[in-house]
Amino acid sequence: MPLKYLHTMIRVANLEKTISFFELLGMTETRRHESEEGRFSLIFMAAPGNEDCPVELTYNWDGDDGLPSDSRHFGHLAYAVDDIYATCRILMDNEVTINRPPRDGHMAFVRTPDNVSIELLQAGDSLAPAEPWASMENSGSW
Repeated sequence: MPLKYLHTMIRVANLEKTISFFELLGMTETRRHESEEGRFSLIFMAAPGNEDCPVELTYNWDGDDGLPSDSRHFGHLAYAVDDIYATCRILMDNEVTINRPPRDGHMAFVRTPDNVSIELLQAGDSLAPAEPWASMENSGSW
């Protein structure tokens, strides 16, 4: 039986902050579903050219008591980026903590406003080590 990847779903507490976070990564909203009866919103965000691999942001209008405080059990979402240093700089300039800096010019980890771990990987070959990344320590868990 062939399988087709559809999406990864994460539950979010602050829809606007989470959409802004994914927009900083260059993703855009590809579709939205609002359920008045169910009192929830589903927002699908995807990277350009990868619209068939979205992240589904699930927002419950009346809050979400089931939202874990630490999403480490989830694992992470992973995205390739053209320039890991530039991507991390944009995130830092917008007050996103770089939990695992790209010291190796290849890999970094950050977290969404809802504590979901995001792995960023340099597309192609690793970049040469550069400051401030090369000497930056880890922050928190990733």
